[in-house]
Amino acid sequence: MIRILLADDQHLVRAGLRMLCDSAPDMEVVGEAENGREAERLAEQVHPDVVVMDLNMPGVDGISATGRILAQRPSTRVLVLTTFGDDDHLYPALTAGACGFLLKDAAPTELLDGIRKAAAGESPFSQAVLQRLVRRAVQAREVTPAPVRGLTARERDVLRLVGEGFTNAEIAERLHIGITTVKTHITALMAKTDSPNRVRLALVAGTAEL
Repeated sequence: MIRILLADDQHLVRAGLRMLCDSAPDMEVVGEAENGREAERLAEQVHPDVVVMDLNMPGVDGISATGRILAQRPSTRVLVLTTFGDDDHLYPALTAGACGFLLKDAAPTELLDGIRKAAAGESPFSQAVLQRLVRRAVQAREVTPAPVRGLTARERDVLRLVGEGFTNAEIAERLHIGITTVKTHITALMAKTDSPNRVRLALVAGTAEL
């Protein structure tokens, strides 16, 4: 069971998120916070696996709360869920230690999938956000990718689509292969490119010649 703490200053948003999470058989909402300070306090009390964190909250904001929660409980996963997908919010949140970044216009299934990925140690990102990360890395030349050698033609196809921000299901549909096959290719790609997670793999894809 994935233990979830919701942090958002809007009661209706929290209520909707609770209903969504409670509808999933593998999730349990163990607390709700309306600001960053309350999120810090509850994280110490209820020990969540995943904190679904808004960024713009009164008092202590979500970015500050993320850093403080992870300083006390580094095993906790903080998944940002926000209206704002601009760089002024994205990069400070990632620097604070957030493991993923989803926008509030995400589909309910995308959010539930993102929470599961966060709990499993992965880094869920909205497609538009991931694409911007790749573009910025390429433009700023901040990423020096591992040499991409020994890839099969299919692995190159999968890598290219990962770099464009597509999910496993979308990749499977586009390439007419099974999701399990996509996962197998991604595991192989991570090993071949020395990428510890999907975000790093996407950055490699964005700077490699495929």
